[in-house]
Amino acid sequence: MTQTDADAKPEKERKRRTGPVTFTKQVVGELRKVRWPTRRELITYTIVVIVFVLIMVGYVSLLDFGFGEAVTWLYGQFTPGASGGAGATGGQ
Repeated sequence: MTQTDADAKPEKERKRRTGPVTFTKQVVGELRKVRWPTRRELITYTIVVIVFVLIMVGYVSLLDFGFGEAVTWLYGQFTPGASGGAGATGGQ
């Protein structure tokens, strides 16, 4: 019989919660380790993100327009007696 992971690990004790002061000290300590970007890097990264977002907006807009036109054309093909406009609704 093989031993499973559940059998191999002893029961874990409940971890104590960290107090707000200790938590804040740990957060500040971790933030000191971060390599913050320079102003030039930040501007470059911001421009790259904005350009990428604009490209994606254009791409999704083209897809949306294309699928919208395709669905409109498809409904026009399968609607009986639809010659466009008010004729499809019975002329009312």
